[in-house]
Amino acid sequence: MSKKLHIKKGDTVFVNAGDDRGKTGRVLEVITEKNRAIVEGINLVSKHTKPNAKHPQGGIIKQEAPIHVSNLQVIDPVKGGPTKIGRRLNDNNKLVRYAKKSGEEIK
Repeated sequence: MSKKLHIKKGDTVFVNAGDDRGKTGRVLEVITEKNRAIVEGINLVSKHTKPNAKHPQGGIIKQEAPIHVSNLQVIDPVKGGPTKIGRRLNDNNKLVRYAKKSGEEIK
């Protein structure tokens, strides 16, 4: 059973804790079972790989590791800074996410 999180794939997020504090990036994947997300360019780790079809040379490859969603905040589409997220019904009686800072609906 997956639960609703305040971030979705494709959101631009601000990192508010950890080694990459203050950086922003786009969410590539959300892992709801573990409450984690993979963010582009954030929480890079070195992975040692043997030569294979994708990496014929092998060696050490930098790749993104999952980061806990509590350390991420969505960027406000209007004001530009990090904001909290709320849910409300829009005109069509559909539940949508909105930025608490500006009140703007998040697509």
